[in-house]
Amino acid sequence: MRKKRWQMERRISLLMAVLALDGLLLGTTAGIIRYGGTYGTASPAHRIMPVSAASQTTEDKVVALTFDDGPHETYTLELLNGLKKRDVKVTFFLMGQNISGNEELVLRMQKDGHLIGNHSYRHIQLTKAGEDNVCDAVEQTEKIIENITGCRPKYLRPPYGDWNENLECRLDLTTVFWSVDSLDWKLQNTKQIVNQVEKKVGNGDIILMHDIFPESITAALEIVDHLKAKGYQFVTVEELLID
Repeated sequence: MRKKRWQMERRISLLMAVLALDGLLLGTTAGIIRYGGTYGTASPAHRIMPVSAASQTTEDKVVALTFDDGPHETYTLELLNGLKKRDVKVTFFLMGQNISGNEELVLRMQKDGHLIGNHSYRHIQLTKAGEDNVCDAVEQTEKIIENITGCRPKYLRPPYGDWNENLECRLDLTTVFWSVDSLDWKLQNTKQIVNQVEKKVGNGDIILMHDIFPESITAALEIVDHLKAKGYQFVTVEELLID
């Protein structure tokens, strides 16, 4: 049922893109934008409306903060401490090869109420790796996370946002993209990262960041403070996407 609803929303989104002027929906329509890359410069291919975002009122401003590529032994811990102090829940998309030695951080994420998702085993373009290799890499990361937390992740963020329908059919996971790219991997400057996010963020947005750079952690906590002061509530992608 969820997959059919997701596919219907995708078709609606594409129709909206055809009817709208270029850029008209940016900043006013909550959604997930599928980009060509976390470490790339491709333009968004399409926008998908999150289920719950469509029903949000102007008084209920919500945003989902997400982090890819971790865990990092130093920066992820610093982020977790800052989020706990602010009572904020986020979503972590973990890379399998970075989990070894950081199992306690993964348990801490779970204990603190954050959502843990899958970011495959290595940062490669999945559509070029071959379907069998992709499934093996995603499954390997699923098992690593499940062995630590006792829970199997339900959400996947493909590296670079690189995905296709064949992969979706073979993996029983909900793919999650983003609508605001912090460009933290490129900027690596706290002030610029904060400005990049705050000039684009709106109700229902999903923000892409990485917990492997020190500037990203400082910027993320500043963004939390600034947006909370503006009345935003922080939720996990699961809370944003599902009624």
